[in-house]
Amino acid sequence: MGALLKILVLGRGKTGALVAEVAKERGHEVRSLASQENQDGRALTPATLKEIDAVIDFTTPHAAIPNIIRCVEGGVPIVVGTTGWYQHIDKVRELTNERKAAVLYGSNFSIGMNFFFKAVQAVAPVLKHQYRGSIVERHHIHKKDKPSGTAVTIQKLLESGSGEKVEIASVREGETVGMHLVMLDSANDTILFTHDAKSRVGFAEGAVRAAEWIMGKTGFYEFPGIVDQL
Repeated sequence: MGALLKILVLGRGKTGALVAEVAKERGHEVRSLASQENQDGRALTPATLKEIDAVIDFTTPHAAIPNIIRCVEGGVPIVVGTTGWYQHIDKVRELTNERKAAVLYGSNFSIGMNFFFKAVQAVAPVLKHQYRGSIVERHHIHKKDKPSGTAVTIQKLLESGSGEKVEIASVREGETVGMHLVMLDSANDTILFTHDAKSRVGFAEGAVRAAEWIMGKTGFYEFPGIVDQL
């Protein structure tokens, strides 16, 4: 771990609250803003951002874009754990590079899940050999996006590695933290991969470590690409 930071956490939902807790445990100075305190990113003024080393966003798809733009324009690195805004990714990348800013995003900040992505990527070519792929993702009933950003990442890895289409089934029930099942099925055998999060602590810790990593850097990064460097 590097220097101690002044971190602003956007979002006081389950994961946002835990991110603030983990950041404090790691010795950082932490401020939090709930979404209603930061409509359209208005609380992210130059004066506020001047006091901050890094921002971590766990808000909603609608809130994430203005938050990212304010941080990029204010020259403050931002780690984005919110999903559901990826249709704007090219514009955000362009703005980040133009401003020589720093943005790190990920559909899942669990270090275990990011190695799970690597395993899925390695096995994707089997779909060219008469295997059929499917993904089931199960989350708590409060989750706003469906399918999960993590499931979409897995789908892209499988499809780009094989050229085959892969369906996602989404289940919302109870207080399930997050389970992702990948099934690769043929007439002869079935390959199963499962990642089942026991708590949100893994996501929170990964996001804080990402904020520590991005300090002093510029560029547009995706978490799976840098997880080996943490």
